[in-house]
Amino acid sequence: MNVSNLRRSLLPVVILCLTMGTAEIPGAEPGTAKNVIVIIADDMGRTTGCYGDRNAVTPNIDALAAGGTRFENAFCTTASCSPSRSVILSGLYNHANGQYGLAHGDHHFQSHSWVQGLPGLLKSAGYRACLIGKFHVLPEANYEFEFKADQKTQGARNSVQMAENAAAFIKQADPRPFFIYYSSTDPHRAKEGYANEAKYPGVTPVKIDPANVQVPPFLPDEPEVRADLAEYYMSVARLDQGVGRLMQSLKETGHDQNTLVIFMSDNGIPFPGAKTGQYDPGVRLPLICRIPGQKPGLVASAMVTWADITPTILEYTGAMGPKYPLHGESFLKGISDPAWTARDTVFLSHTFHEVTMYYPMRTLRSTKYKYILNLASGLPFPFAADLYASPTWQGFLKRDASTYGNRSRSALLQRPRVELYDLEADPHELVNLAEQPALAATVAKFNADLKEQQKRTKDPWLLKHDRE
Repeated sequence: MNVSNLRRSLLPVVILCLTMGTAEIPGAEPGTAKNVIVIIADDMGRTTGCYGDRNAVTPNIDALAAGGTRFENAFCTTASCSPSRSVILSGLYNHANGQYGLAHGDHHFQSHSWVQGLPGLLKSAGYRACLIGKFHVLPEANYEFEFKADQKTQGARNSVQMAENAAAFIKQADPRPFFIYYSSTDPHRAKEGYANEAKYPGVTPVKIDPANVQVPPFLPDEPEVRADLAEYYMSVARLDQGVGRLMQSLKETGHDQNTLVIFMSDNGIPFPGAKTGQYDPGVRLPLICRIPGQKPGLVASAMVTWADITPTILEYTGAMGPKYPLHGESFLKGISDPAWTARDTVFLSHTFHEVTMYYPMRTLRSTKYKYILNLASGLPFPFAADLYASPTWQGFLKRDASTYGNRSRSALLQRPRVELYDLEADPHELVNLAEQPALAATVAKFNADLKEQQKRTKDPWLLKHDRE
């Protein structure tokens, strides 16, 4: 990015703010600002050292966790880029906000015009909001950022340059508190591989030996899978370096003492069996938060979802929410109190990824059970274009294998209408207990509770319970 261009674009607003005086932020002590940074990875699972992944080279993300709070039970509501981001930025499930699938290209899904996004809500409260990196929701007017950093040189792959852009924004002579949405494209797949072959100024390439990669149980342990995973982890390491530079900028400017930092991912890793599904590799994700003055190194067990991100930020900043009720709730207390909890189950919802990938799923997950309702179970499970073209999936097709990791080919491609898994006894979600007579009452209770969640969140697919 050309930093001088960013400075020139900000100058009129800076002058205006200096004439108006410092914005008052409800709930903030005099002379303090309650800044917010959301760092969002693209297609990244719990693949960090702090979550126990030995493949990961993530010292900076791990340091953030060591100084803050790591959430053990954090979930995206839908394992697809645009729908998930719309939930993050609106506090509404995507089946209600209208962003049913991907925003770009032929897919052309977008939120309803009445949705009030987080950037606009914060602007109304006196904040300056900056988008750095990937956006991927529509329409832009619903989620309007006052500033957008220029990422034309290397897109959102050069995480260190993104951090420099953030530093330039932070250092502007604007008295208003800031909200930065730092959204990397890593470790999303590129057209081929993960764009690791390019040179990124400021980034030190990290090489991963495929022979040393630990393959997760849901993937086949094959040479092409190991090579694919190694490339993925190299992309994760590049992202991590940007996180380190960003946190360094906060410390250099003194804003580490007044900024809520949230690190998360939009959905799980870009491999079949994870992204676009409702099994844990696709939806159980990293969430690391650091709030000023908190006790470091906390681990929270509260069950939270990405619908809770907007309510949490609104509570922290004191900003007003929209005129309609949000679907999530704040977990702000849970950042400093690991014993805090608000719910026993989380509700997940997926309908589309690409426009050709209609496969509505609604899920309730507790710490013990996961209940999945496949509302189009007669259809074969669809795969995203990037997953289908991946070396992992192409190798599976060439071998014409009967198993994919620890799951049978038939179980992966043809799902029953109802799935129930005992996560304590079966953490990899392999043994469907939905037809077990002894668990009939459990299935009925989950189904009833799921319907209530669909009613509460105004899910158009609620009618499927009666019509199909």
